[in-house]
Amino acid sequence: MSKIVVYTDGAARGNPGPGGYGIVMKSGQHRKELSEGFRKTTNNRMELLAVIVALEQLKFENSDVEIYTDSKYVADAVEKGWVFNWEKVQFKKKKNPDLWIRFLKAYRKHQVKFHWVKGHANIPENERCDQLAVIASKKSNVLIDVEYEKSEDSLF
Repeated sequence: MSKIVVYTDGAARGNPGPGGYGIVMKSGQHRKELSEGFRKTTNNRMELLAVIVALEQLKFENSDVEIYTDSKYVADAVEKGWVFNWEKVQFKKKKNPDLWIRFLKAYRKHQVKFHWVKGHANIPENERCDQLAVIASKKSNVLIDVEYEKSEDSLF
């Protein structure tokens, strides 16, 4: 099975505000683009959700995956091992526990390596992900980031 290369990006207009994610997946001659928009969310949630959705798309467990992201939040959390420490304390006082739990479930099914890339640095696939995320955030038929909006409501 060949390596799967994934580029991801997330966007939010207002942070929080309307947001979206974009994904470009490549393996051999195959290429897939995915995106989705949300009514109200954050940039970090969209960055993380892009990675989750990409991993959940994989048909075969134990796939060799290289993920390119311009999100230090996501790349450092995994590559520096922070998320595994957060998991040990049940994500106490950490943002986005719902997504991190979902991420770990998908992540553990594969062999995943993260690469941080500078955003808006003329990396074609990263630029395409940015376009997909922004376009998705502007759609009229966006989804509701239920967990985000529910947690935001509990602050009042």
